[in-house]
Amino acid sequence: MTFSYQTSGVCAKLISFDITDGKLHNVQFMGGCMGNLRAISKLIEGKNAKEVADILRGNTCGGKSTSCADQLARAIDEALKA
Repeated sequence: MTFSYQTSGVCAKLISFDITDGKLHNVQFMGGCMGNLRAISKLIEGKNAKEVADILRGNTCGGKSTSCADQLARAIDEALKA
């Protein structure tokens, strides 16, 4: 199932991904630091969605209270509740 998440407070504006059998696939960020975000997407491809969210949750960027990684964790949490 494909999920899309509108971010808040970060450079990336939208995150989309699939969760199949509890595993993340096709994670894509629209906007943001593309080199870093592509690397995150590659690192988490096929990984357990809940475990990834637990690792990334609470990560901050600069002086912000969130980050693209934290927003991904929030998106995963919402998708897993759905």
